[in-house]
Amino acid sequence: MTTATQDIIAIRLERTFDQMDAYQDGYLDWSDYQKLADRYIQGYGLSRDDRRTRALQTFCQIYWLELLRHAGVDGDQLTKDEFILANRLAVIDTSRLNVTEGGGHAIFDIIDADGDNEISKDEFARLMRDVWKHDSPESMDLFMKLDTDGDGAISRHEFIRAVREHFLSNDPDAPGSIFFGHV
Repeated sequence: MTTATQDIIAIRLERTFDQMDAYQDGYLDWSDYQKLADRYIQGYGLSRDDRRTRALQTFCQIYWLELLRHAGVDGDQLTKDEFILANRLAVIDTSRLNVTEGGGHAIFDIIDADGDNEISKDEFARLMRDVWKHDSPESMDLFMKLDTDGDGAISRHEFIRAVREHFLSNDPDAPGSIFFGHV
């Protein structure tokens, strides 16, 4: 007797879709990505002309267009199945946009409020509290998972690795889902 292996990436992407579907209508469109960017922009009190805002907005726009291209849809919205397929294809096709690198760096630059190239416990707590509205002790457990070298801070390398794992790892304990609001 054989058992089917769970597709952890698909499960993670389904949760991401559900979290991002702001209108709970079973579709994602550009406004859902704009709302994601706005969570970071508002949570960090960034102005529209801040370079970090512009970088995140640009990444979200290009990412959205890449998802549409990879889904092969004629319209401007994606179903959950189209979203999952498009993400799988967009992440491995780095010819136009490297999803894990581009998004990871844009988000890191916002979270790293003091610009010291690492995310402190206080900066991480702010992300959880002000962007994702999580103010629980489990948040710091996630910080510890992301801080793989145990030095008390999340380096850019550790952060980008977690984003990659969100999209590419079948490890059910991969912590990268935090960037889309699931702890």
